[in-house]
Amino acid sequence: ITSPLHSIVIMAAAARPLVNVYDGRSGETAGTTELPAVFTAPIRADVVHFVHTQIAKNKRQAYAVNKGAGHQTSAESWGTGRAVARIPRVGGGGTHRSGQGAFGNMCRGGRMFAPTKTWRKWHRQANVNQRRYALVSALAASAVPSLVLARGHRVEEVQEIPLVLSNIEDLAKTRDAVAVLGRFGAGAELEKCAASKKIRAGKGKMRNRRYVTRRGPLVVHAENLTIDRAFRNLPGLEICHVDRLNLLQVAPGGHLGRFIIWTQGAFEKLDALYGTYEKDSTEKVDYRLPRPVMTNADLGRLINASEIQNVLRPKKDGKRFHVHKKNPLANLGALVKLNPYAMKARRTELLAQKRRSENKAAVVAAKRGLVSAEERRSRAAASKAFYNALLSDEYTKPKTA
Repeated sequence: ITSPLHSIVIMAAAARPLVNVYDGRSGETAGTTELPAVFTAPIRADVVHFVHTQIAKNKRQAYAVNKGAGHQTSAESWGTGRAVARIPRVGGGGTHRSGQGAFGNMCRGGRMFAPTKTWRKWHRQANVNQRRYALVSALAASAVPSLVLARGHRVEEVQEIPLVLSNIEDLAKTRDAVAVLGRFGAGAELEKCAASKKIRAGKGKMRNRRYVTRRGPLVVHAENLTIDRAFRNLPGLEICHVDRLNLLQVAPGGHLGRFIIWTQGAFEKLDALYGTYEKDSTEKVDYRLPRPVMTNADLGRLINASEIQNVLRPKKDGKRFHVHKKNPLANLGALVKLNPYAMKARRTELLAQKRRSENKAAVVAAKRGLVSAEERRSRAAASKAFYNALLSDEYTKPKTA
């Protein structure tokens, strides 16, 4: 896949590239046309998602439960004193229903909590500028092959995106439309859509919405000769007039990257519809394309450019030193910083504690009749000398009296 947007840096004042126009019947290149400026609009997925969420609610139909549901019985609370809950209970007797709770949302046969009403706020308003911004963003995303592929379209064999065809607005037969799409590599997309037909999950299958199918290509035309009859029976494929482009079709589900097939007339009319960065739209009142905040959004390419790298300061090592707060009551060093006398006070206290300990030990030893350390050492030395004398040969047993 090739794209004109891949070969240029999108700038407001830059010359726009040319897009090939292919003859739909022969498959040959029929000429070139200038890329409309709408395809260089900023791609804002957040705006597209918000606007799609708002306007998708405008097709909803009101629904509500019957206002009398759950209250079509005569029930009254038994009050207090009967050891049962105060929920209203069905009166009468002779049947299981009598005495059962009623009305409450916790009761069998009761009403739901907060019964739905038809006067709910079903529809949402979206600003005109927001809707236009979302639409031009979706159109710009449809010209980026990576976004089209990411959305799930099988466009690997398509020659060019955006795909512009001529000489197809007078097609009248579905077989001719299938041949045209297959000629330009969109056959796999049609097969994917046809094979995706499944029975809908949920109750919609009982409400005339039995089947679901993946979205396929969107064919945009400017002059409806017989093109709608040729393409309308293909599963997943949609047809739209260029004057009536809708975000619900250009970005289904709020997801960017719809595969769009343009007729030459529709493609060349986009500048008149949405204008450019230099001139306003001729079809809308005082409307000009939103200008991108950045002319080149490729941040990686910008940051790594030599012009920027040459003026940047060297990279820092990334080491950051954080001061660890220490508790002065538990950390002597922190206490000394606050009170230099604390070290001397601590030393004095330790020495006094040592003296008190020694004095106490001496008093205890005196009371217990314990010998001092020096006395123990002298006795040990005498004992050792006596033992050595016993082992010597000159030992003589002392005479007894």
